[in-house]
Amino acid sequence: MTDLPPSTFTVLGASGYIGSRLVAHLWAQGHTVWAPPRGDAEVFTRPLGHVIYCVGLTADFRTRPFDTVDAHVGLLAEVLRRAQFDSLLYLSSTRVYMGAASTHEDAPLSVLPGDPSYLYNLTKLTGESLCHACGRPGVRVARLSNVVGPGMDTASGNLVADLLRQARQGHIVLRSDPQSAKDYVHVDDLLDGLPRIALAGRASVYNVASGVQITHRQWLEWLASTHAATFAITEPAPWQGFAPIDVTRLRDEFAWKPRRILVDGEAW
Repeated sequence: MTDLPPSTFTVLGASGYIGSRLVAHLWAQGHTVWAPPRGDAEVFTRPLGHVIYCVGLTADFRTRPFDTVDAHVGLLAEVLRRAQFDSLLYLSSTRVYMGAASTHEDAPLSVLPGDPSYLYNLTKLTGESLCHACGRPGVRVARLSNVVGPGMDTASGNLVADLLRQARQGHIVLRSDPQSAKDYVHVDDLLDGLPRIALAGRASVYNVASGVQITHRQWLEWLASTHAATFAITEPAPWQGFAPIDVTRLRDEFAWKPRRILVDGEAW
């Protein structure tokens, strides 16, 4: 991947795990960055340059349904309608592939509106649809896999963050089937990839993932080893898993080569 020219970015949702690190990364790369606080009306009165929309809820979406709609759809709609920007990259999730036959960006997707656990998927997809329907140029979507990396122990509702916190206390209890598997992407790969998509993406939707499944057992054993912790697995434990994420588009367009997390990653 080639270096990017200095540009002006606005990061919405800069207080979260991804947003805060994205601001620091963009500054370090020589870009001009504005990270407005929540509710700042200046978002609608000044040129924003290239917007990266990181606003969102994760684990607490079930208990905060109205806030989830506001974050994933409401504010986005106002930004798309009123703000001055050169491009906008909306951060969605590979969770939208739940129940789908394929994880390619153009694949048909399945939802169950009667199941409260699908509220997250439905609101992200509504946000995506707004991006496609707004009629403004330079609007793209990045569907993020499960993001991991240094500092993630502060995240809530994240399996690996929970296991990491336990590992630092010396004992880990896994409450899901150890053969459960998901795709994980390192936060540093994400920080490198998002600005490139925002500035030069040729497609409207990208999967930002590793394309590699990691089982819960692999996480358990790696964290136990790197932190000298003991571990146990509850029985019976529910299975959790998703199909492997297709990263062909990102690899072909940007020579995407994400790191092997449990091999190349440091002990956080």
